[in-house]
Amino acid sequence: MSATAIVIDAFAAACLVLSLARNREKTKWALRIAFNATKRIGPLVLGIIAVIGLIVGFVPASWIASTIGPGRGAFGMVFAALLGAILFIPGLIAFPLARSLLDLGAGVMSIAAFVTTLMMVGFVFLPLEIKELGKRFTAIRNGLALGAALVIAALMGLIL
Repeated sequence: MSATAIVIDAFAAACLVLSLARNREKTKWALRIAFNATKRIGPLVLGIIAVIGLIVGFVPASWIASTIGPGRGAFGMVFAALLGAILFIPGLIAFPLARSLLDLGAGVMSIAAFVTTLMMVGFVFLPLEIKELGKRFTAIRNGLALGAALVIAALMGLIL
C-alpha cells in the first residue's frame, strides 16, 4: 500500500472516530447509507474491472506501445483521439482504463487525447445532436472539441 493511501485511510479513520464521539446515531445512519450505496455501485465497479481486464487481456502491450506509445508522436496522439471520439465509454471506466493503458506502454500525450475526446467529442450521438441542434452547430462543436483535445494532449505531452 502506498504512503498516500495510508495517509488517506488514517484520515478517514480519524474522522470516523471523531464523528462517533460527537454523535453516535448520526454516524450509524451515515454508515448505513454508505453501505447501501456500496451495495448499489458494487456491480458497476466489478463491471469496470471486468472491462479493463478484457481490454488488457485481448490487446497486447506491444501493440499498444507501437500504436499509441510515446515514440509514435503526433500519429499516436491523433489515432488515440479518433479512437476516443468514436468509442462511447463513461468516465468511470475511462480513467482506470487510461491508467492501465499507460502501464502497458501508451504515451501520456496519446492517453490525454483519448480521454479528452471521450469526454468532449461524441460521434455516437451525432444523429441526435444533428437532429436537435443542427448540422452546422454539431460540426462546429465537434470540430472545436477535437481541436481543443489535440491541443490539450500536446500540452500534456510537453508538461509531463
